[in-house]
Amino acid sequence: QVQVVESGGGLVQPGGSLRLSCAASGSIFSFGTMDWYRQAPGKQRELVASITRYGSTHYADSVKGRFTISKDNAKNTVYLQMNSLKPEDTAVYYCKVHSTGSWGQGTQVTVSS
Repeated sequence: QVQVVESGGGLVQPGGSLRLSCAASGSIFSFGTMDWYRQAPGKQRELVASITRYGSTHYADSVKGRFTISKDNAKNTVYLQMNSLKPEDTAVYYCKVHSTGSWGQGTQVTVSS
């Protein structure tokens, strides 16, 4: 079974940065597209960023220019570099294997002064 585990969340001040990691149980190259989603309390879960098997990226308009999705196929790990963080970025961030719909447990990101 495919499993992913997120890490790297925490409390950060507005304007700060965090790097989230998503460690997969198998070959992310084989899995294909990997996604980062986020969900704030009382709000719809939204797609934040995606990276395809061959490295093409997609970003939600709300994070474009601030977040960068990347991956290390050798480490079977996907990253989300989050810069210039805003309070509205506060959410639980989830990693997802696009093809299988496998979710991680999520990691909390809180942006507050």
